[in-house]
Amino acid sequence: MSQINIWWIRRDIRLNDNQTLHAALEGAEYLVPLFIIEPELMAEAALKRRAFLLSSLAELDQQLRKRGSQLIIRQGPARKAFQSLSEDLEDMAIYSHEDFSPFARHRDEEIKVNFNLKFSQGVVLRHPTSVLKNDGDPYVVFTPYKNTWYEKPLPTPADILPAPGRLPPLPEGLKTDSLPEADAPAGFPGTEEEARNRLSSFIENEIEKYQSRRDRMDLEGTSQLSPYLRFGLISPREAFAKAQVARIQAKGDQKRSEISTWMDELVWREFYTAILYHFPRVMDGPFREDYKDIRWRYAPEDLQAWQAGQTGFPIVDACMRQLLNTGWMHNRGRMIVASFLTKDLLINWQKGESWFMANLIDGDPAANNGGWQWSAGTGTDAAPYFRIFNPVLQGQKHDPDGEYIARWVPELSELPVKYRHEPWKMSQEEGKSRNFKLGKDYPQRLVDHKFARQRTLDAYKSARSG
Repeated sequence: MSQINIWWIRRDIRLNDNQTLHAALEGAEYLVPLFIIEPELMAEAALKRRAFLLSSLAELDQQLRKRGSQLIIRQGPARKAFQSLSEDLEDMAIYSHEDFSPFARHRDEEIKVNFNLKFSQGVVLRHPTSVLKNDGDPYVVFTPYKNTWYEKPLPTPADILPAPGRLPPLPEGLKTDSLPEADAPAGFPGTEEEARNRLSSFIENEIEKYQSRRDRMDLEGTSQLSPYLRFGLISPREAFAKAQVARIQAKGDQKRSEISTWMDELVWREFYTAILYHFPRVMDGPFREDYKDIRWRYAPEDLQAWQAGQTGFPIVDACMRQLLNTGWMHNRGRMIVASFLTKDLLINWQKGESWFMANLIDGDPAANNGGWQWSAGTGTDAAPYFRIFNPVLQGQKHDPDGEYIARWVPELSELPVKYRHEPWKMSQEEGKSRNFKLGKDYPQRLVDHKFARQRTLDAYKSARSG
């Protein structure tokens, strides 16, 4: 009987360094590259994230056709899709990478009951159960997790698997549903080639300056690889291995430190995945249960102003407008706007978490949840509750000339730099001379930061004292 292997594509939309694809090719007379459009996931996907996914799949289909195959599309849920496939394919084995969100784990357990499902690595470099304390408990603080993570063998370029030149044929007569058409979001072409080019360019031009420049929102100091890692257009193994080579070849401790900081960001991604795996309850509430009773404000108008980038704080508004326009936000910006929502406006971090997932191209449940709980002070390894960003100082430090603000809040672009961060300090006379009126051309501040800071400290102390 002919062996039919299904490569179940999920978060590995690539041909290079694809462990699942290589496992599926072993002994396969027929190979089915399969993507299941799962309504549960597609309904929750941000429009730009959905467009990025669909455009990436269309590009993958073109690459598969060059290799004698094509992408097969079926409608979900996954269990029903495989039941339908099994009626056409008598002897099939399903190969996929293991995923770790509560939804993915529940879905995969359901599939394994009735089908031969085999897992490979690929979403992360280390399985969440492979980096544990000596007593077998999971780490809940990043630094000791990172130290143990680095003690294990590190990937090298020799580990990166090449893209196959040809692929086995599809079973005769196998039907496919159509793939919805979508254009990739501006600035993020959904191709594996783009992902690998971005990585190469970043390593050649920016990685040796990453630590020094990563928080400068007016500079192009980050890799902007997050959407590509999110959907697996490039593997974390390839990203880490190439960065490791750059660190070995770097001249001087400072340059090696700069590179190590970026590599550590990949480990943060693994840490948050491990936290979600071991503590799935974080999707429903705070990791630190002593903060479950924080008396968050119900302030829908303030929330809407934050979502729209109309808070009256220029750096916050610039970040939120970048998100709305591009589906992406600078990482320093994510921390600034999260601190502002939770600690200036005292609005539940879960409102921000869901807004990010509704808009980010790179929206990932583990990283998004981990980042929001860090900012709110409710999670593992979190920022202390009394660490409250001053949005003005954050803007002045990380966008010193207000260029980032001018780009995303154009109504402030003609103001002198000192007023781009604090337009309320401009006198009425000067504003009139510039044809600018606060409250008309740009909103008044939603809140006084000094007042908001004390309000938040009181709320968190009250929750802690029970």
